Amino acid sequence: MGDPPATSEGESGSRPSPGRAEQAPRPWWKGAILYHVYVRSFFDSDGDGHGDLPGVMAKLDYIRSLGVDGIWLSPIHPSPNRDWGYDIADFEGVQADYGTPEDVRRLLDAAHARGLKVVLDEVLSHTSDEHPWFVESLTGGKDGPKADWYVWADPKDDGTAPNNWLSVFGGPAWAYQPARRQHYHHKFLRQQPKLNWRSDAAREAALSVLDFWLEKGVDGFRLDVAGTYLHDAALTDNPPVPMAERRAYDWSHAGNLQRHLHDSNLPENVRVLELIRRRVEAHGDRFVFGEFSEEEERCGAYLSPDEGLHSAYTFVLLLAKTLTAAFVREHYATLAAYPVHWPTISFSNHDVPRTVSRFGGEDASPDLAQQLFALLLSLKGTTLIYQGEELGLPQARLTRDQLRDPVGDLYWPYSGGRDGCRTPMPWRPGEALGFTTGTPWLPAAAEHAGLTVAAQEADPESTLAFARQMIAFRKGSAAMTAGELEFLDLEEPVLAFVRREGEEAIACVFNLSGEPRFLDEPRFAGAELLAVRAGDADLRGGSIGLSARAAVFLKLAPPAGAE
Repeated sequence: MGDPPATSEGESGSRPSPGRAEQAPRPWWKGAILYHVYVRSFFDSDGDGHGDLPGVMAKLDYIRSLGVDGIWLSPIHPSPNRDWGYDIADFEGVQADYGTPEDVRRLLDAAHARGLKVVLDEVLSHTSDEHPWFVESLTGGKDGPKADWYVWADPKDDGTAPNNWLSVFGGPAWAYQPARRQHYHHKFLRQQPKLNWRSDAAREAALSVLDFWLEKGVDGFRLDVAGTYLHDAALTDNPPVPMAERRAYDWSHAGNLQRHLHDSNLPENVRVLELIRRRVEAHGDRFVFGEFSEEEERCGAYLSPDEGLHSAYTFVLLLAKTLTAAFVREHYATLAAYPVHWPTISFSNHDVPRTVSRFGGEDASPDLAQQLFALLLSLKGTTLIYQGEELGLPQARLTRDQLRDPVGDLYWPYSGGRDGCRTPMPWRPGEALGFTTGTPWLPAAAEHAGLTVAAQEADPESTLAFARQMIAFRKGSAAMTAGELEFLDLEEPVLAFVRREGEEAIACVFNLSGEPRFLDEPRFAGAELLAVRAGDADLRGGSIGLSARAAVFLKLAPPAGAE
């Protein structure tokens, strides 16, 4: 058993220093927009009720019409689907109801022919308990060749778990196996044993997965739970979240009542992420970003010109239920502590309630959907758009018998789980909203019947039409794509900031309330009110009036004396 080897600036594949990086061409991913495809719910090509890779390929022209730079596919590998693809049984295979390896090749070719990058979702912190690696680790004995490929530990004398670590999904993060007379660690479901990245052989096997798919032509990876690769070898207990600091979110799952300092989020985890990034960069201009669920400061600490990944995101923006100017400023203030960090920005994905429902509750109006989409595209970072966000889809309401998510079933009725954001993409009117000719794996949401792609394609005022305009605006502006972000000190409920690159400066102004607002801002004097906007605005000198839920953009005049 070993630890990840140290790296140095002189090794091949290291990134240049910040000074040299400023002169290099901007990498394709910096400021890119990726469209997140949850494959099982996107489009079913064969009528079995499950989305598939040929279905993604059939909709590539739609994706390209949005103006995005690429797609991020949810896991495509064989899985028993205890956690719907995030429990992988074969890293080099393709889930049978998604298609074949040849379908992957066709999809890569078709996407690249349209100028779209393809990023895979890789789950390298754990596997399925049906993965051959785990089966051999379990049955091969404590001295077998894969004995240390997973995190095994002896029970306490009374037979209980080795320490107090809790699973994210509830209960102890340990499962006893009589075959070894030991517990194995699982941060999530019991069927998702933790891979031991402190084992040299296991670590190399996991890194080789990246090589395999990069050689097939994929353009990068999203790394699931990127803060969890390393565990404390001494199995130190996690400390509790102090009672006075516990929020509603902490109480939502028992695992949240601990500070996960020893089962994940270790400072030395950055060394593993550095190995991953170097492995990816060895294949050329590729991209690797990570998901960090706890300890937000690690998001910045794990990313720098010479350490960690290219980019990352946390659940701060994904879990927020109230949107205020102060909240957005606070989030970026945390990131500002790591000035070389390039963030990934996401409001929605397959794990959290849909954006317009989370922030709007019963007010899932097109006005709010368009403002939120405009804000998402305006913030500094590489942007992730979850499928249906361009349509302004609200969260679907499902009954318990319709759920397929183990978390939703475990915490019913307190939580509806994650299925409400995983229902099929609504393409056109009909019983299954054009997703399948069969019975969909999750029911098509009644809430989405009036928001189909077909209906919005026919409406020039639709959220889809606005999303295309907003993406085109973003991509046509160097400041909006890659510029720095400077907040303007305005009173709630107005959020305003300037994106600046070279001589271009764009002020982004959002009225986060449901009532009109009027404000004076001298820096807006001489500005040009741009045509792309959600809601209405009236600019007169340094004064601006904003309708409810407005999102407006102003091209600022150059400073006095500038050429």
